[in-house]
Amino acid sequence: MSQRRNALSNETSGKVFPVGMATGNAFAGRRGSVYLGIDPGLNRTGYALLRRTTCRPMLLEGGVISSTRQLTLAERVLEIGTGIRELIEEFRPDAVAIEQVFSMARSPKSALLMAHARGAILYTIAALDKPVVHYTPRQIKKLLTGTGAASKEQVQLAIQRELGLASILEPNDVADACAIALCHYYSLSIDGKLDAGELNAGKSKMASSLSTADQLAAAGVR
Repeated sequence: MSQRRNALSNETSGKVFPVGMATGNAFAGRRGSVYLGIDPGLNRTGYALLRRTTCRPMLLEGGVISSTRQLTLAERVLEIGTGIRELIEEFRPDAVAIEQVFSMARSPKSALLMAHARGAILYTIAALDKPVVHYTPRQIKKLLTGTGAASKEQVQLAIQRELGLASILEPNDVADACAIALCHYYSLSIDGKLDAGELNAGKSKMASSLSTADQLAAAGVR
């Protein structure tokens, strides 16, 4: 059985991660689109669910799906896939965004294990007939901070600011998944796939996002 832990409601490493809420009634009118961001991994797969509102992205839930190390590879892959299926069936996201995996010459075994988990995740998404979009790490960093060479600290601070969180989002698996979901959130704004009101709000937020690198540099984060 998959082990799913919501980092936003449970204590992890002695911290509680409050959710940044949008002002106004985000649930008035039609249901805002929901996007699921996934950071794939065999030991731990990070996930984050964002809802589109007229004010800012709202973080619904973020956490990790862990596999049991004592089980066989097939059983562990099944655990990850089952956890993703439960998330999709519960939250019914409109789209899923996942990080594009490249071969890692320094750690081919890790890359292979990640590929197994990613395959199970993609199979589950396709079986549930959900659209999936792939983003490279450089694309994600550039959209959130304005530079594809941004550090992990810069990305984490950008996430904190965009979602109005009281502290840096942890663990890293959740932060990475949230960055992927935010990348898709703002990519839709740029691509013009929203209505006029949402598009204008997205452009305004995007202009703020692209200045993040300069803001962080001025604050001494490089």
